[in-house]
Amino acid sequence: MEKAFALIEVTEDKKTEYASYFLKNEASYWWETSRAMEPEGLITWVRFTELFLERYFPDYMRDQMELKFLELKQGSMTVPQYETRFTELSRFVPTYVDTEKKKAKRFQQGLRS
Repeated sequence: MEKAFALIEVTEDKKTEYASYFLKNEASYWWETSRAMEPEGLITWVRFTELFLERYFPDYMRDQMELKFLELKQGSMTVPQYETRFTELSRFVPTYVDTEKKKAKRFQQGLRS
């Protein structure tokens, strides 16, 4: 989804709206309920991602992905390879990369010295 958003230059405030459009069946019902339960009904992309992961990825899986993300180092990877892996794993831990500053800091911490 992030790749599609980047390709068509979807703004942060529209990501949730666009992503929720593609939810079907049970996921669509879940989304309607989740949205209604949020305090102002407005859910950011980061919050949508958190809610989605809580619902559709078991705790143990999220814990594994979080650990992989936190331990990620460039090592023998090229910078593009590291960036790809960083992006893949960051989807599972949105609170670590919910601002550009946090994302850049975490990315830089994993680079070779």
